[in-house]
Amino acid sequence: MHNISRLILRMGEITLKGKNRGRFEKVIAEHVREILRPYPQARVHREYGRVYVETGGVSAELLIGLLRNVFGIVDIIPVKQAKPELDSIIEAALELIREHDIQAETTFKVTARRVWKPFPHSSQEMNHLIGSPVLRANPLLKVDVRNPDIELRAEVREDAAYVYSQIIPAVGGFPRGSNGRAMLMLSGGIDSPVAGWQSMKRGLEIECVHFHSYPFTSERAKQKVIDLTRVLAGYGGKIKLHVVPFTEIQTAFTTTGQDNLMITLMRRAMLRITARLAEQQKGLAIITGESLGQVASQTLNSMNVIERATELPILRPLVMQSKDEIIQVSQQIGSYDLSILPYEDCCTLFVPKSPATNPNLRIVEKVESFLEMDEMIQRAVEQTELLVIEAGSSTDSSSAEAVEEDWL
Repeated sequence: MHNISRLILRMGEITLKGKNRGRFEKVIAEHVREILRPYPQARVHREYGRVYVETGGVSAELLIGLLRNVFGIVDIIPVKQAKPELDSIIEAALELIREHDIQAETTFKVTARRVWKPFPHSSQEMNHLIGSPVLRANPLLKVDVRNPDIELRAEVREDAAYVYSQIIPAVGGFPRGSNGRAMLMLSGGIDSPVAGWQSMKRGLEIECVHFHSYPFTSERAKQKVIDLTRVLAGYGGKIKLHVVPFTEIQTAFTTTGQDNLMITLMRRAMLRITARLAEQQKGLAIITGESLGQVASQTLNSMNVIERATELPILRPLVMQSKDEIIQVSQQIGSYDLSILPYEDCCTLFVPKSPATNPNLRIVEKVESFLEMDEMIQRAVEQTELLVIEAGSSTDSSSAEAVEEDWL
């Protein structure tokens, strides 16, 4: 991509309908500015249905690699900018075609679009007026209007003309935070980061909640979750990570004599803690990485008993997906290699040989009544460590930004 001075970021039609259009465009432009803050020479401005980035000499490839992860952007177009004059447009087209590896029988076509109606040539006329000099300058080229190897596009507007041949797909979805805030229960496994990413793609701002049972789980397990949060931050900007001390609650459950209910009791306690953190942070729902039937706590009966612990909606983006489908997305978003690191989280501790797949709610609530659940949950909430994780920051947990109580 030589001499690319401008990128056009196109937003999906679904984000542009109705009265929210202006708000969605503004959110996307602000997210783009945040992503490009390390490159002050790159300038951002928006017009109806588009965001433009002036590269300012920054590598177009570098900027595209960053911007294709911005939710709400459907595709990115690197363009050569020309004056809205025929000779200038032809010159840009010839320059662009020279960047392609033209072989014998390489096919192309020109697709021109006249947005600025005072331009003296129609779109159909421009197809011929641009295509003819391109053919003369490149005798190996052949025209194929149905399935060309290269589609040379030209768009004429009042202030400038744009010539391009690449449309690079981006992540799409809804703009960041446009559909509210929710709390993601983030373990160190494969599923929950994918659930978080899919929730962000649907326009949710997420805050992560991780349960840490020190000394049963190591600092490396905590670091792994920080790194997974950092992967998600690459798509959503800064993300808050709440690290909950869970040792007291988890060990209390080992004294009940109900080993088969251990997972059910733990999950219900986690939901209660997460719900209290959601209340502090104005979160409207809880996100989990559960997939129906994958493990004992994810049978329909188990999920039904577990979710009774809170009145907040439980969102399960992966509930009907297979493990192979989840792994594929995990690899795509860059979390898989971290997720398979062999550092245990608290969900893998004290797992009974025969966990209940059909727990009885009445028995579960009776077991909980013998424990000081409210007091333990409140202590866990009060002792929760809050970190703010940014994409691209140091991987050392000691460098994560600890946040004081006034963030809450």
